[in-house]
Amino acid sequence: MSRPTWDEYFMEITHLVAKRSTCLRRQVGAVLVKDRNILATGYNGSPSGVAHCLDVGCLREKLGIPSGERHELCRGLHAEQNAIIQAAKHGTNIDGATLYCTTMPCIICSKMIINAGIRRIVYETGYSDSLATEMIEESNIVVDQYPALNPAEAQL
Repeated sequence: MSRPTWDEYFMEITHLVAKRSTCLRRQVGAVLVKDRNILATGYNGSPSGVAHCLDVGCLREKLGIPSGERHELCRGLHAEQNAIIQAAKHGTNIDGATLYCTTMPCIICSKMIINAGIRRIVYETGYSDSLATEMIEESNIVVDQYPALNPAEAQL
């Protein structure tokens, strides 16, 4: 029997959280962790009490908006936003936490992550947002892609 590493453990949980997503384009999960304890989770979808895209369709799809553009034209919140909001709603301090997320955060989420005091991001899939990457690097947040590439793969 082999036990998963902490990163493996929490990334597996992000995949379970993502299954709650109501987005028709992409299912994303996020988990905030501090001292190996889960503080909050989030998935992408409409605010509580508001119709989900599953029910009324995707506005972005109807308008032909490409991924990564015009975030304001969407019924949903991102998984990272929902995790931060859940922590705030329940009075949970996330300063110094690690964010595990199935997707690298966009610029809007990145700015929230920086101001929330999150110190590390572990993500699985990249997201084409150069400004987000630049601001995360400038803020000195540690960013690790999961699974970690071995040195030979990283140079490809």
